[in-house]
Amino acid sequence: QVQLLGSGAGSVQPGGSLTLYCKASGSTDSFYCMAWFRPAPGTERGGVVAVDRDGTTKYADAVKGRFTSSQDERKISLDLKMNNLKPEDTAMYYCVAGRLPDCSPEVDMYEYTYWAQGTQVTVSS
Repeated sequence: QVQLLGSGAGSVQPGGSLTLYCKASGSTDSFYCMAWFRPAPGTERGGVVAVDRDGTTKYADAVKGRFTSSQDERKISLDLKMNNLKPEDTAMYYCVAGRLPDCSPEVDMYEYTYWAQGTQVTVSS
Protein backbone atom coordinates (compact mmCIF):
# COMPACT_ATOMS: atom_id res chain seq x y z
CA GLN A 1 0.00 0.00 0.00
CA VAL A 2 1.29 3.43 -1.00
CA GLN A 3 0.17 6.86 0.06
CA LEU A 4 1.20 10.07 -1.65
CA LEU A 5 0.97 13.40 0.12
CA GLY A 6 1.16 16.63 -1.82
CA SER A 7 1.48 20.11 -0.41
CA GLY A 8 2.48 23.62 -1.33
CA ALA A 9 -0.80 25.01 -2.63
CA GLY A 10 -0.79 28.73 -3.09
CA SER A 11 -1.66 31.80 -5.07
CA VAL A 12 0.94 33.98 -6.73
CA GLN A 13 1.18 36.82 -9.22
CA PRO A 14 2.55 36.23 -12.71
CA GLY A 15 6.31 35.97 -12.60
CA GLY A 16 6.30 34.64 -9.08
CA SER A 17 7.43 31.31 -7.73
CA LEU A 18 5.95 28.42 -5.81
CA THR A 19 7.23 25.04 -4.75
CA LEU A 20 5.10 21.93 -4.60
CA TYR A 21 6.06 19.02 -2.40
CA CYS A 22 5.23 15.35 -2.67
CA LYS A 23 6.33 12.43 -0.54
CA ALA A 24 5.41 8.78 -0.68
CA SER A 25 5.00 6.38 2.20
CA GLY A 26 4.23 2.70 2.50
CA SER A 27 5.31 0.12 -0.06
CA THR A 28 7.33 2.54 -2.12
CA ASP A 29 9.27 -0.21 -3.87
CA SER A 30 6.13 -0.98 -5.85
CA PHE A 31 6.56 1.99 -8.17
CA TYR A 32 9.23 3.02 -10.59
CA CYS A 33 8.10 6.48 -11.68
CA MET A 34 6.94 9.64 -9.98
CA ALA A 35 5.39 12.58 -11.75
CA TRP A 36 3.41 15.77 -11.43
CA PHE A 37 0.33 16.29 -13.59
CA ARG A 38 -2.02 19.21 -14.09
CA PRO A 39 -4.80 17.74 -16.22
CA ALA A 40 -7.23 20.03 -17.95
CA PRO A 41 -10.87 19.50 -17.01
CA GLY A 42 -12.24 16.38 -18.64
CA THR A 43 -8.84 15.02 -19.59
CA GLU A 44 -6.16 12.83 -18.11
CA ARG A 45 -3.38 14.48 -20.06
CA GLY A 46 -1.18 17.25 -18.79
CA GLY A 47 2.02 15.80 -17.43
CA VAL A 48 4.43 18.40 -16.11
CA VAL A 49 7.46 16.37 -15.14
CA ALA A 50 8.26 12.69 -14.73
CA VAL A 51 11.21 11.09 -12.98
CA ASP A 52 12.30 7.47 -12.92
CA ARG A 53 14.03 5.63 -10.11
CA ASP A 54 17.45 6.51 -11.52
CA GLY A 55 16.65 10.21 -11.53
CA THR A 56 16.18 10.62 -15.27
CA THR A 57 13.87 13.60 -15.62
CA LYS A 58 11.62 14.69 -18.45
CA TYR A 59 9.75 17.99 -18.56
CA ALA A 60 6.80 19.07 -20.61
CA ASP A 61 7.73 21.66 -23.22
CA ALA A 62 5.47 24.23 -21.59
CA VAL A 63 7.53 24.28 -18.40
CA LYS A 64 11.07 23.70 -19.61
CA GLY A 65 13.41 26.32 -18.29
CA ARG A 66 10.95 27.42 -15.62
CA PHE A 67 10.23 24.35 -13.49
CA THR A 68 12.79 22.19 -11.73
CA SER A 69 12.16 18.95 -9.87
CA SER A 70 14.17 17.36 -7.11
CA GLN A 71 14.08 14.20 -5.02
CA ASP A 72 15.34 13.09 -1.66
CA GLU A 73 18.05 10.49 -1.26
CA ARG A 74 15.50 7.67 -1.01
CA LYS A 75 13.85 8.70 -4.29
CA ILE A 76 10.40 8.63 -2.73
CA SER A 77 9.71 12.34 -3.01
CA LEU A 78 9.27 14.69 -5.92
CA ASP A 79 9.39 18.39 -5.24
CA LEU A 80 8.64 20.87 -7.99
CA LYS A 81 10.09 24.36 -7.92
CA MET A 82 8.09 26.56 -10.26
CA ASN A 83 9.60 29.85 -11.39
CA ASN A 84 8.29 32.60 -13.64
CA LEU A 85 4.76 31.36 -13.22
CA LYS A 86 2.17 32.27 -15.83
CA PRO A 87 -1.62 32.41 -15.65
CA GLU A 88 -1.79 29.31 -17.84
CA ASP A 89 0.01 27.42 -15.08
CA THR A 90 -3.11 27.76 -12.96
CA ALA A 91 -4.41 24.26 -12.32
CA MET A 92 -4.98 21.52 -9.85
CA TYR A 93 -1.68 19.68 -9.63
CA TYR A 94 -1.45 15.99 -8.78
CA CYS A 95 1.53 14.03 -7.64
CA VAL A 96 1.39 10.49 -8.98
CA ALA A 97 3.46 7.33 -8.87
CA GLY A 98 3.47 3.97 -10.56
CA ARG A 99 5.38 1.43 -12.54
CA LEU A 100 5.48 2.38 -16.20
CA PRO A 101 7.69 1.30 -19.09
CA ASP A 102 8.27 4.96 -19.94
CA CYS A 103 8.43 7.68 -17.31
CA SER A 104 7.17 10.53 -19.43
CA PRO A 105 4.90 13.55 -18.95
CA GLU A 106 3.23 12.60 -22.25
CA VAL A 107 1.44 9.51 -20.96
CA ASP A 108 -2.07 9.57 -19.56
CA MET A 109 -2.38 10.20 -15.88
CA TYR A 110 -4.44 7.04 -15.39
CA GLU A 111 -1.38 4.97 -16.23
CA TYR A 112 -0.07 5.86 -12.78
CA THR A 113 -1.44 3.72 -9.99
CA TYR A 114 -1.19 6.09 -7.06
CA TRP A 115 -2.52 9.62 -6.96
CA ALA A 116 -2.22 12.24 -4.28
CA GLN A 117 -4.93 14.69 -3.45
CA GLY A 118 -4.89 17.70 -5.73
CA THR A 119 -2.82 20.75 -4.89
CA GLN A 120 -4.23 24.01 -6.20
CA VAL A 121 -1.93 26.52 -7.89
CA THR A 122 -3.37 29.86 -8.89
CA VAL A 123 -1.47 32.48 -10.88
CA SER A 124 -3.26 35.78 -11.33
CA SER A 125 -2.78 39.51 -11.05
